[in-house]
Amino acid sequence: MLGFLQQKEKPVAASGLVLDLSGPVLRRAFEHLAGAAEATGGVEKYVGAIALKSSLFEEILAKGKVSEIDCEDFLDLVAFMAPVRRRMGENLNDDNIRKIILAIHELMTGWGDVSTTDSRMAAFVTKFPVDKSHRWVRDLGAEILHYSAPQFYPLMSRWMWDQKVGTGVLREIWFGELGAELQEISAMDDFATFDLMRNELIGFLRDNGVFKNLEFYCDLLCAHIYAGYINDMGGQYLKSDFIDSPDPMLHTRRMLGLDAINTENGRTRLKLIDGKAHELGGDALMLN
Repeated sequence: MLGFLQQKEKPVAASGLVLDLSGPVLRRAFEHLAGAAEATGGVEKYVGAIALKSSLFEEILAKGKVSEIDCEDFLDLVAFMAPVRRRMGENLNDDNIRKIILAIHELMTGWGDVSTTDSRMAAFVTKFPVDKSHRWVRDLGAEILHYSAPQFYPLMSRWMWDQKVGTGVLREIWFGELGAELQEISAMDDFATFDLMRNELIGFLRDNGVFKNLEFYCDLLCAHIYAGYINDMGGQYLKSDFIDSPDPMLHTRRMLGLDAINTENGRTRLKLIDGKAHELGGDALMLN
């Protein structure tokens, strides 16, 4: 699927960075994921759905077509980015979408060189207001880079790790004594940290018998770990985004945007500025 990525060899992450991850926490999460996914088709079905999502991003953004993106293409992508589509409704008018597409074009310029990732992401974020209503911007950039070129870019969304507030998957899998007070994690939320984190998780997956589609297995495991955090927290903020459900994979699907399509009516879950649901322009990925 990703033959276009052969243009450059991915450099090794910066040396000297150490992440203290918990093997027991990862093993419990991995085992729980396998059991939770069984009722809805098994882990491989979810990994396949993530690969299809990535194919959509690759086709639109990374095959030399990024300069041709139109509003419909953009909305098709956003439908599969749950952390983004819930937050950016008021920005979905034609003028704003065109500005966002221009920013995406600049973000993807030179994407084959990961050494410029942090500077390109920083430039992307600063093109939008820095306030609570625009927190989706980092998640937008993170998903665009990762799913357009998953072999190059780890998923760098805020739910993976947000240094400013100290929350994310990294916090949930950080090593610590049971019952001990959570220690401060000094790791930055930059490319080097996310790349090392993914390499560590891929090593764990290989040790547990997973040898293909490792980037997408990593996404699924991380989303399931954070879904567990959501279930445990159950606060008012989280409840506004994630309803209670007996389905153990519901929040996992939502973190990954795999709930994009309402299978009852075929519309996406992306609400446009006029309140209507966006409809995909091409074939739909459905996993509800």
